[in-house]
Amino acid sequence: QVQLVESGGGSVQAGGSLRLSCGASGSIYGDACVGWLRQAPGKEREGVARIATGSGNTYYADSVKGRFTISQDNAKNTLYLQMNSLKPEDTAMYYCAASSAWVCVHGRWSAFDYWGQGTQVTVS
Repeated sequence: QVQLVESGGGSVQAGGSLRLSCGASGSIYGDACVGWLRQAPGKEREGVARIATGSGNTYYADSVKGRFTISQDNAKNTLYLQMNSLKPEDTAMYYCAASSAWVCVHGRWSAFDYWGQGTQVTVS
């Protein structure tokens, strides 16, 4: 069983930056898919960024490409999301998720097995 705990959310003005962290209990690295998704009020959950831990291949949603960076620290079992040039439309609850590498290969955001509780990001 893997448990994920997010941190780093908060309120920031447009144009500002935040870094989200996701700590994992239980090792999920080596050949897994980990990522960040978000859900704004009244909207469906959407994938933001994901990384295949084995290959390091990353994928970003068009809406965040060039502004957000996903990274991992295998030694610390921690996933990060550096968010720069934040916009009001980035306001959402951000979730960390993890699963087997298959999810990254096939781009199946809905197929993540493990989820964190979420951290709120508000951009005004």
